[in-house]
Amino acid sequence: MAEPSKVIHIRNVGHEIAESDLLQLLQPFGVVSKIVMLRAKNQALLQMEDMHASVSALQYYSTVQPSVRGRNVYMQFSSHQELTTDQSSHGRNSDQESEPNRILLVTIHHMIYPITVEVLHQVFKAYGFVEKIVTFQKSAGFQALIQYQSRQEAVEAFGSLHGRNIYDGCCQLDIQYSNLSELQVHYNNDRSRDFTNPSLPTEQRPRPSQHGYPDPAGLFAFQQAGASYAQMGRAAMISAAFGGSLPNGVTGTNERCTLIVSNLNTDKIDEDKLFNLFSLYGNIVRIKILRNKPDHALVEMADGLQAELAVTYLKGAILFGKKLEVNYSKYPNITPAPDAHDYLNSSLNRFNSNVVKNYRHCCAPTKMIHISALPQEISEDAILNHVSEHGSVVNTKLFEVNGKRQALVLFETEEEATEALVSKHASSLEGNTIRISFSQMQSI
Repeated sequence: MAEPSKVIHIRNVGHEIAESDLLQLLQPFGVVSKIVMLRAKNQALLQMEDMHASVSALQYYSTVQPSVRGRNVYMQFSSHQELTTDQSSHGRNSDQESEPNRILLVTIHHMIYPITVEVLHQVFKAYGFVEKIVTFQKSAGFQALIQYQSRQEAVEAFGSLHGRNIYDGCCQLDIQYSNLSELQVHYNNDRSRDFTNPSLPTEQRPRPSQHGYPDPAGLFAFQQAGASYAQMGRAAMISAAFGGSLPNGVTGTNERCTLIVSNLNTDKIDEDKLFNLFSLYGNIVRIKILRNKPDHALVEMADGLQAELAVTYLKGAILFGKKLEVNYSKYPNITPAPDAHDYLNSSLNRFNSNVVKNYRHCCAPTKMIHISALPQEISEDAILNHVSEHGSVVNTKLFEVNGKRQALVLFETEEEATEALVSKHASSLEGNTIRISFSQMQSI
C-alpha cells in the first residue's frame, strides 16, 4: 500500500458518477477539502482535511466494497500529499482558465435523462439570444457548444448556470468558455441547430423516442428564484431512482395508494409517529387510526409506487415492541374527516424535494439513523441526550456536508433505531427542526 496521504485516489469512476456521489462516500469520515475529477481517465482525487480522516476512510473501505450507482470503485492513497488549488475543481475560477467568449463549452455530468438541443435551448435562452447549438459525445461525456449573439449574454449564462442541475439531482452543467470564434452548423435536428437559419436540412435521421422522460417545457426555470424542478415522468423517475431495476419484490405497477397497518402499540402510537415512519417511502396524504380498532390505522400515500415501497420495507418491522402488519386496504382513499389527520400540504413530507435522492435512500429499518438539519454548534452530547432514551447507543459521528452539520447514530437494534426515528423526526433540537432517516451504512 502507498504511504498514507490526505489525498485518496479513486479508480473506475464512470461518467455517470458525479462529484456529489464521491463526496457521499467520504464525507462521513471527515471534511473533503478538495476534489479533482479526472474524467478522461475515469479517476478522481479527493483530499481530506486531515490524515486521520483519509486513513479512517480507507480502513473502512478495505472491508466494505465501495459502490456508486451500481459500479464498484477502488480506493488507495494517492502519491500526492496535497492537491494544489490549480488542480482542484472545487472553488476553481473558470473565468481565469480561458477568456470570456460568446461561445460556451458545456459538459453534462450524471446524465440520467437524454439531453437534446431543445432541452439546452430551453435552459440557455433565458440569458440572451442563442444563435447556434452543437452537441457531441466525447471521452469527458456528453458535451455541447452554445453560441450567443453577444459575449455579455454568454458571461451572464456562465455565471448563473455553471454547477447547476437541469433536472432535480442530475444532469449537472459544467461550463467553460470555448476558444472558437464561430460554430459551423450543417443540419437543424436534435443534435445541432442554427436558430438564425431555419431552412437548413434535417438530415432525415430518426429522432430518438422521448417516451417516459421529462418534458423539456417543464424544465427548471433557472431565471426564476425559487422555481420548482421539472416534473419527472413516472417511468423516468423509477429509472433515475433505482438505476433501471427496482428493489426486490417491488413491481412498480401497483396503483393502490391506501394501506392498512395493524398490530400497533396503542399506548405509544399516534398519527404523527406513523407519518414519521411512512414518509420515508413517499408523501403522505392522510392517516387515520381506527377508533373501533385502535391497533389498526389507514395510511394514504401519494401514489401506488410509494405505497408498494412502504409495504415492501415495513412489513414485519418492530415498532414499540410490536411486529407491524402492512397490507393494501380495500379503501381507495381516506375520506377527509375530523378524526383523519391531513398531511397533504405538510412541509414535512420528504418527497416535495430531492425526489431521486429520497427514493435512492429507501430501505428497511436499520440500526443506524442519519440526522440532518442540525444546528451548526451542536455537540455529540446534545444529540445523545436527544435520542438515547430510545435505546442503547453503540456509536455516534458528527460530520459536515456542504457546510451543514449532520450525524450518524448507531443503536444496538433496528427496533431502537426505529423508535428513535418515529419519536424524534421533525422534533426541535436547539431551535432547529431536525430530519431523521435510516442509514444504509453498516458501521461508523
